[in-house]
Amino acid sequence: MNRAVLICLVASCSIATILALAQTGQQVGQIATAQPAKVTIEGLVRDIACPIQNPKANATEFNLQCALECARHGSPLVIQTKDGELYIPISGSMPDQGQPEKLMPFVGKYVRARGAVFERKGTHAIVISEIKEMKDVHLTTDAK
Repeated sequence: MNRAVLICLVASCSIATILALAQTGQQVGQIATAQPAKVTIEGLVRDIACPIQNPKANATEFNLQCALECARHGSPLVIQTKDGELYIPISGSMPDQGQPEKLMPFVGKYVRARGAVFERKGTHAIVISEIKEMKDVHLTTDAK
């Protein structure tokens, strides 16, 4: 391929990119960012390992002692909804910080959490602005 053809090809691609961005309302160099939806979720605060490794694990029947032990040993905490979705609590700033300490009092409890939800390729994360235990939800555990 000679140099003139290569230059024309690069120029054509550049013009096509600029036109495509103009059609979507974006400026060159601008990254599109979507505002996260503020939602309320309900589910069990637990360690992430059990529901990932055990397909039978659900939000109302679980081994409380195991969940507490895993959480004490540093397993990341999640909120598992009744439909099996897992929400990873994250902070609203970078670097992410402080979520395990905030959630430890809720391990093994069914909660209602409100906040901004982010989703990416099947992974759900929530920036919790409010969390409360739902004491009226019946949980089946091995607790004595």
